[in-house]
Amino acid sequence: MIEQVLNEMITYFKNDTRRINHALKVYGFATTLSGLEKLSEAEKEITQYAAILHDIGIKEAERKYNSSAGCYQEIEGPPIAESILKNLGIDQPTIERICFLIGNHHSYNKIDGLDFQILVEADFLVNIFEDNLEQKSIDDIGRKCFKTKTGIGMLHSIYS
Repeated sequence: MIEQVLNEMITYFKNDTRRINHALKVYGFATTLSGLEKLSEAEKEITQYAAILHDIGIKEAERKYNSSAGCYQEIEGPPIAESILKNLGIDQPTIERICFLIGNHHSYNKIDGLDFQILVEADFLVNIFEDNLEQKSIDDIGRKCFKTKTGIGMLHSIYS
C-alpha cells in the first residue's frame, strides 16, 4: 500500500520535482527513524503515510491563499489526504490519525506521540538542508524540536 500512496503523491504533485523529492526524502527519514525507534508496524505505517502526504495541501494553499505557509498547509492538507487514503481503502481510524498529523505538522506544541515526533524530526532533517540553514539555527532546532535518540544522533551526524 505504501507504493500506492507514493504513486498518488507523485501523481498529485506532477511536474513539481522539488515537492516530490521533498516528500520522498521525508518518507525515507521517517521510515528509518520509525524502525530504529521501534514503533509498532501500525505506527510505522501511519508515520510513513503521513510523511509521504505531509505537504499535500501546499498546492491548494498557494491557490487559495497565495501562500505556502504551514498554517495553510495544515488547513488544506487533511481533506486531500483523506480523499487519497479513502480511495485506497485505508481504514478510518488510520486515516484520522494521518490527517491529524498532516493537519498539525507545523504545530509542534501539539505533538502527542512518537509517530508525530518522528514526522517532525524527519521533516526538519530534510528542511535544514533544503533551506540551507546556518549552524546556530540547526542547534536551536535540535534543542527545541528533537526528542528521539535516533533523531538527535542523525541530526548531529548530518549537520555537526
